[in-house]
Amino acid sequence: MTHRPLTIALVQFRPVKGEYEANVARIGALLADCAALSPRPDVVQLPETAASGYFVEGGVRELAVTAGTLARDVDAAYRAAAQAAGRAPDALDVVVGFYEVWQDTLYNSALYLTVGGEAWTIGHVHRKHFLPTYGLFDEERFVERGLDLRAFDTPWGRAAILVCEDAWHSLTGTIAALDGAQVVFVSAAAPARGVWPRGDDVPGPASVARWERLVRDIAEEHGVFVALTNLVGSEGGKAFGGSSTVCGPKGDVRVRAPVFAEAIVSITVDLGDLTRARADSPLLNDLRVAMPHLLRMVDAVQRSVPVRLAYDPPTPKGESHGLVHADERAPHPATPGAESARGAPPETQHRAAAPDAPHRADAARIAVTQVALADHGHPPSLDVDPALLEAWLVAFLRDELARRGFRKAIVGCSGGVDSAVTCFLAARALGPEHVVAVRMPYRTSSPESLAHAQLVIDALGLEGRTVDISPAVDGYLASAPDADPSRRGNVMARLRMITLFDLSAALRALPLGTGNKTERLFGYFTWHADDSPPVNPLGDLFKTQVWALARHLGVPDVIVEKPASADLIAGQTDEGDFGISYQQADRILNWLLTGHRPEELVARGFAAADVERVRKRVAGTHWKRRLPAVAMVSPTAIGEAYLRPVDY
Repeated sequence: MTHRPLTIALVQFRPVKGEYEANVARIGALLADCAALSPRPDVVQLPETAASGYFVEGGVRELAVTAGTLARDVDAAYRAAAQAAGRAPDALDVVVGFYEVWQDTLYNSALYLTVGGEAWTIGHVHRKHFLPTYGLFDEERFVERGLDLRAFDTPWGRAAILVCEDAWHSLTGTIAALDGAQVVFVSAAAPARGVWPRGDDVPGPASVARWERLVRDIAEEHGVFVALTNLVGSEGGKAFGGSSTVCGPKGDVRVRAPVFAEAIVSITVDLGDLTRARADSPLLNDLRVAMPHLLRMVDAVQRSVPVRLAYDPPTPKGESHGLVHADERAPHPATPGAESARGAPPETQHRAAAPDAPHRADAARIAVTQVALADHGHPPSLDVDPALLEAWLVAFLRDELARRGFRKAIVGCSGGVDSAVTCFLAARALGPEHVVAVRMPYRTSSPESLAHAQLVIDALGLEGRTVDISPAVDGYLASAPDADPSRRGNVMARLRMITLFDLSAALRALPLGTGNKTERLFGYFTWHADDSPPVNPLGDLFKTQVWALARHLGVPDVIVEKPASADLIAGQTDEGDFGISYQQADRILNWLLTGHRPEELVARGFAAADVERVRKRVAGTHWKRRLPAVAMVSPTAIGEAYLRPVDY
């Protein structure tokens, strides 16, 4: 068991979405940084789609390159970065993800290449097999599936590559290990999800713990090393978690990169650990031995061959189970005239089948556990890990403003908890000197709202502005004296958004939205007003989760504790309009959004009237969460066929 060291450097970084040249230059600089490490890495691994960013949708056509093009460009960028640092561009093995053109077809691929040295070379190209097309993903619309999966030789040993969802299917790791892979490189662009508190010791979102469990299982089952790299940064509101990981062949985590942050993590492992792990747990060799039989079963399943039921009949009571001479063997039960339980008189059959009475009498009582319907099948918890949530949303705001070229943000500060939380997050993300809080009262607005908004401005040291919208609102409504309170409230909300966007242009500050998930699902906002800002940190948080975050951030208690109100009509409250409390509404919404039907909620103890009230609110306001319906008369309809993400 010779000591065989292998040094792997994991590089998690933020690619500039849609900017191939800028990303390749950055990759070259990162490789030069890795080459300067001691010990110098044998292989540097970068994430999925590192050359372009992941959620580029229709932009794949513009950003896809051939493997040879990427290899040439990365090599040139590495040489330039190394020479700029005054170092020789020594040979370096690299795993890097990209959108590929191969044989006139688009793929999501990962490349193993050697850069520097005498010349660049390509060692392997893996084309992603499993293309997620559900939930957040629509990958199969833009690229094709790869159909090959093989391990390959490198200067240090044998490797295999998987891209993101490939690793979620256990058979891919099995094939790689059977083909001799010692290290399986998993390159991912996995959006983070899940802010509820957990009992495990894995830092970060729940999805990070799920990924770690996944790669640990691959490593332990097959006795291989697994190296996982993941993107960081935010694309269209979807934040990549980072937390790149190397697992040893016993499923042990050897190193973790930080959550959400760019990082280079280098680790030296001993490939001799493979021998020790496989000696202790020879699962891979067991699989090799069983594989012909398993493949026969796979073929039978694929061809829908009926199951053939085969078993021996019961042994007659008193018959020996040992080996007997052929002429002493009793006739087979199917032989006419043979005495067996099947051919015996009825009373004999009864006696043979009955349990032994003394055994029944002496049997110990066994504890019974019953699990009720309400004890399982729950949706994710509404509780949040507030420190994790704060870090997540602060990183989101930084990324989104930087991508759009803004250094300042502007927030409509109403004196309510949602706008207060948004101000607190923006101040922590950008610095209070880069946040403008705007109070926009109407003459009937509550003086308390103005005072509470000022509390936030003073507590954070923000630039505060006050714009009285009364003259503008009254000027318009003078021509509509019969306008009811609802119309008047909508006019106020839209004028506030006009004010916010106009100040945005004047101050070069990006407007931030403040609407929470409960309001958005209930349609409790003015269309093209409250929900207009291009960036919203709270839009995927239920109201009760916003309250929890507010307490963690230190929002003044008087704001957190007061009844929520849009303050468009005197005496109006959100819960009065809903006819249900936020706590109960959020619980019902949480169940409905995870696929449970209303009747299932009633069966679990929710009041039928409450469930129906929430269901009708959500079902009747879908239109408010969509862009306007456009008559599609061409094959290039915007948002349907011509697809570019908002931050591309």
